[in-house]
Amino acid sequence: MGTSTLPDALFGSVQQHTIISSRRHHDPIRFFAVKSHSTIYRRRSIGKRVLFADACLCKPRHVVFSNMDDSTEALTDFLDDGDGDSLEGSKVVGIDDNELLATRKSLSDVQARNETIEKERYQLLEKLVQSEAKQKEYLSTVMHDKDLAISELEAAKSLFNRKLDESLEEKFNLESKLVLAKEDAVELAVQVEKLAEIAFQQATTHILEDAQLRVSAAEASAAEAAFQIEEQIRTASEGAITRVLQQSKDAIEKALAVAESAGDHTTNAMAAFLDNMGLDEIVSVQSQNIKLSNTVNDLESQLLVYRNEIDRLKLELKQAHKEAKVYELRANDVEKLLLEFQESSRKAALQQEEEIKSSLEKMRKDASERKKAVSKAFKLELERMKTAIEAAKETARSQDEAYVRRCEALQRSLRAAEAASKTWRQRAEMAEDLLLRKSSSEEGDEEAIYRVNGGRIDFLMDDDSLKWKLLTDGPRRSTPEWMARRIRSIRPRFPPRKTHVSEVMTSGFKTLDLPKPDEVWSIAQEKLKEGDALVEHVIEKEVIEKKRKALERALQRKTVKWQRTPEETKLESGTGTGREIVFQGFNWESWRRQWYLELASKAADLSRCGITSVWFPPPTESVAPQGYMPSDLYNLNSAYGSLEELKSCIEEMHNQDLLALGDVVLNHRCAHKQSPNGVWNIFGGKLGWGPEAIVCDDPNFQGRGNPSSGDIFHAAPNIDHSQEFVRQDIKEWLNWLRNDVGFDGWRLDFVRGFSGAYVKEYIEASNPAFSIGEYWDSLAYEGGNLSYNQDAHRQRIVNWINATGGSSSAFDVTTKGILHSALHNQYWRLIDPQGKPTGVMGWWPSRAVTFLENHDTGSTQGHWPFPRDKLTQGYAYILTHPGTPVIFYDHFYEFGIRDVINELIEARRRAGIHCRSPLKIYHANGDGYVAQIGDTLVMKLGHLDWNPSKEVHLDGTWQKFVDKGSEYQIWLRQ
Repeated sequence: MGTSTLPDALFGSVQQHTIISSRRHHDPIRFFAVKSHSTIYRRRSIGKRVLFADACLCKPRHVVFSNMDDSTEALTDFLDDGDGDSLEGSKVVGIDDNELLATRKSLSDVQARNETIEKERYQLLEKLVQSEAKQKEYLSTVMHDKDLAISELEAAKSLFNRKLDESLEEKFNLESKLVLAKEDAVELAVQVEKLAEIAFQQATTHILEDAQLRVSAAEASAAEAAFQIEEQIRTASEGAITRVLQQSKDAIEKALAVAESAGDHTTNAMAAFLDNMGLDEIVSVQSQNIKLSNTVNDLESQLLVYRNEIDRLKLELKQAHKEAKVYELRANDVEKLLLEFQESSRKAALQQEEEIKSSLEKMRKDASERKKAVSKAFKLELERMKTAIEAAKETARSQDEAYVRRCEALQRSLRAAEAASKTWRQRAEMAEDLLLRKSSSEEGDEEAIYRVNGGRIDFLMDDDSLKWKLLTDGPRRSTPEWMARRIRSIRPRFPPRKTHVSEVMTSGFKTLDLPKPDEVWSIAQEKLKEGDALVEHVIEKEVIEKKRKALERALQRKTVKWQRTPEETKLESGTGTGREIVFQGFNWESWRRQWYLELASKAADLSRCGITSVWFPPPTESVAPQGYMPSDLYNLNSAYGSLEELKSCIEEMHNQDLLALGDVVLNHRCAHKQSPNGVWNIFGGKLGWGPEAIVCDDPNFQGRGNPSSGDIFHAAPNIDHSQEFVRQDIKEWLNWLRNDVGFDGWRLDFVRGFSGAYVKEYIEASNPAFSIGEYWDSLAYEGGNLSYNQDAHRQRIVNWINATGGSSSAFDVTTKGILHSALHNQYWRLIDPQGKPTGVMGWWPSRAVTFLENHDTGSTQGHWPFPRDKLTQGYAYILTHPGTPVIFYDHFYEFGIRDVINELIEARRRAGIHCRSPLKIYHANGDGYVAQIGDTLVMKLGHLDWNPSKEVHLDGTWQKFVDKGSEYQIWLRQ
């Protein structure tokens, strides 16, 4: 807004004076004085007039002129000096000619000075335009240099990428050659071993046959000698009998001698007696004497027979002694021959073994030399690649430095342009101030002219200007920190604003035509954008590093697979290799911490303990922090951590050869919006489904889909999996989790809510390494006690597995429920009438996933906690039996039984138990439970007095591996 002052007296003929305005085109304002009647103010470009009738005597007055842009209207305001009199209708007072002449002279002087100032101003404007043209020309030169630099960087980048691709291809070829060489070496070693074995067998076949014949002859001789020894023992016993007979014979002879002496004595006595007896008595005595003589004769005849027999036995005994000596000599000879044969066989075997070892050692040396040569060549190639990469890096670095130098030159030019603009701005302000001061009649008067500082220079030059907004936000996307620091280092410090923004916006003052912000601050266009050479170079380096790490992991996994047996590496849908041990890596309160970071730190420890798979919490954004009320399936920033933390955790699991199982909730999903009738059944995010994706028999959410194929989950809308678009979206989401996020398998939540046929379709589409379904319903009870027969319960789980085509396993809820009661001295519950386990393990062990607790049954929820004092017995059961066992996080890290679990995992590993291992139950009663799993492990639960030596059907030697007294004991076969 421009201001001017009327002189103290104005009268006379029409005179023309020029009043300077700050309008952009600088049109002079003409002043006309109308003699005697009126005073007219006219502007040449504006047709508006203000008339004052009659003559007037004027005191000093303030006149304020305001121009608004390029409009066709000019406002002229007259401000009173405070006396309240209006100009309209006032009379013009007569003025002296001298005063008129003085006034005319002063006006002519002012006009001349204004014309001079105007000429200077036009000159300044011409110089400003010339400087702007030079500045634009310099900017175009700088932009051209910048384009040249970018093109050079693009060419260098393409050359670097081409060389890098060639080096990577050569590296991959060398690695593949190295892998093939390793395979060839292994196959060659196997063939050599087979040939050595065949040669050894052919060389030792005839020796073994001869040895077998000699051994059989020796065995026959030994058997004959043993028979002879038995005969000797028998004859020795007969000799003892003979000695007894001899003794009895001697006793008889002594008795006969005594009888003879007694007979003589009797005869003498009889003679004396006969002298005193009668005839009858003599006859009776004689008859008795005859009987006694007959008895003695009989005894003598028997004694003679015994003597003959004894003589015969003595002869046979002598003959047997001779034959025994002969057989003993033969046995000694055979033993000597056997020892000589064994010694010769051992020497021959040692010699052949040495020859085989030497040949194998030679082959190993050759293979190692070839490997070293290949490795040396590979290292040389890597060094060459590194040298090329370093050269490319040096080239890129030099180009970056050149680019930085060009940027610095651009910054200097910008600072110079800004300084020039600032100088011209100051000069223009000084010119305006000079004009306004010259047009003022009194500088110290209170009624001096006031100049409103309107205009857009200050508005555009402060810290909140459009330029700074462009510098901070950028025309494309957010500015990186390094660019922001560079911009802050070159941004000039502008003077503070002189007026409020609202005043500037409402002001009609037009400033000088300065360069536009996008012309002056071309550095604002230098933002991080797609196609930028430096950015693509950094991104390329990151991609190369990721490829290198992925290649290292792939080679490591191949090496691990080579070291495993074919049985261990064979994958089958639903059960993996069959030797999985799953670890549930969270509980109900894990969301309160940065869980992905904490779980990643435990990966190495879990791998060392023998865990093969880790079950992750639900990764999706959820209404409930635990993750089981998902909303936006593609948003993986959950209470457990961000998407980047999840990927880093999964990558750490893969580095430790652990599978990552994602907990996916497919049965239900929480809506984002309400329908017009107030029901929450409109979903958001990438999968923006509507009520048509909800089953129609869900009573709470007014779905318009088909009826549900399972049970209803009442807390959230149940998804209708019969819709084709729903299944297609879920399959794409699962493949995204597998391929982009890195999950290896699934834990499927609440599979009772939809048919297993849809699970089969999802598994076939996503191809997981392992899958577990949660089919949890109530067991059968009788009178408040658990029923013995749980066939109906496990049949429902088996039916669901069957519906998936056997492509998924399921939690063995039946076994968990039975163990609750069986471990309280009711071990008879662990065997069914067919002699098999009573859970899903007994019917389909390869699809049974056994567990004791999880986040629902235990943790802080405690819906169905396992008896605390029976945890070790429970783990002893599930870790030694077929099926896939699951270890709960709380038990492993918080309950103090980690060492017990590690010991049981080691027993399972040593015995080679897997999900299909055969099981034979020997005892299951009130005292305990005994079973043999596989061929090399026997375990016992309870206080039953039992060990393998007491079992008739257990052969071999068994060593006790774990002894926990009456809780459990484990034996391994030697």
